[in-house]
Amino acid sequence: MPASKRDQLLATAERLFYEQGFHATGIDRIVAAAGVVRMTLYNHFDSKEALVAAVLKARHERFMASLDAAAASASPGQVTRALVDAHGRWLEQYSQHGCIMAKAMGEFAEHSAEIHALAAAAKTDLLARLETAVARDGLDHHASLARRLFMVLEGSNTAVALLGTEMALADTRAVTDALLATARSETP
Repeated sequence: MPASKRDQLLATAERLFYEQGFHATGIDRIVAAAGVVRMTLYNHFDSKEALVAAVLKARHERFMASLDAAAASASPGQVTRALVDAHGRWLEQYSQHGCIMAKAMGEFAEHSAEIHALAAAAKTDLLARLETAVARDGLDHHASLARRLFMVLEGSNTAVALLGTEMALADTRAVTDALLATARSETP
């Protein structure tokens, strides 16, 4: 079934925002690449900022769904590792040039509190998923473990652009395994 015009616009805007930046990508470029007229965009989104918000929300929902699926299918005691692996697969497939949420936070810090808050909330959601995973794995007495894992994943978001996906993810797995092994060795 063909994608709706709204879905076309979202997919096109997401790709262009990710590749070229939010402020560098104009409405004319988005509608031309999506193969629609300007009025079609404004029938679905009140403004460019509303389009940016919709793109970030849709991408975040897909990312969280991938993490939730990984956690749901994880073996007992392996939920945290499953989340880290799911994050790595996401980077391989969709984020080889860094995190779109971090890009949004940077571009909108001074321009839109709403967009900045939306992107920051996505980061908070990732941390919450890690906290839940750590608890499910019986490691929740290590209060800082989820934060440290969050820092590792955030570092991998940036490292993929510099080191390449393979090396960045190998290092992410190694650091994660070390953190988990230490936490498990300290478990009463």
